[in-house]
Amino acid sequence: MDRPDSDLKVIHSREEIRQAVQRMAAAISRDYQGKTPLVVGVLKGSFIFMADLVRALTIHIEIEFVWLSSYGKGTESSGKIRVGRDLLCPVEGRDVLVVEDIVDTGLTLNYLLEYLRERKPASLRLCALVDKPSRRQAPVSIDYLGFTAPDRFIVGYGLDWDEKWRCLPDLCVVEGM
Repeated sequence: MDRPDSDLKVIHSREEIRQAVQRMAAAISRDYQGKTPLVVGVLKGSFIFMADLVRALTIHIEIEFVWLSSYGKGTESSGKIRVGRDLLCPVEGRDVLVVEDIVDTGLTLNYLLEYLRERKPASLRLCALVDKPSRRQAPVSIDYLGFTAPDRFIVGYGLDWDEKWRCLPDLCVVEGM
């Protein structure tokens, strides 16, 4: 179902997002000073956020991606995690920073973090652009957070609804959902 762009309401502007990314990048650069962390982006939603974040870092990093999904075409998580692309490099003994667009129910991130812990990284931290704690079904600890959001469906800046609105420069809620 297509919805008109007039159904969108900006909740965080591109300037607010830029400031949040700069704040998180400064904290990450400070915390990983002298290290080369493996930054793992969770596809597809994190790619815009991760690109801006890594450009703002002042440390050396390596980049990897994993693709997990629990949504499909709906607006509610199915609770079933699907792995579309696994990591291509070992994480044992590495400092790993997972970058995610949104932490919602926590089921997907809880699954991924446990999966990575089993691979014995030296450290494991999570950076998320948006957190919706009111929807949490599984515990997730976020080390670097951009925004806390209400229980509304959010699109833009990498977040989508059925692949729509991912390229918007602002974070928006879809009215009526």
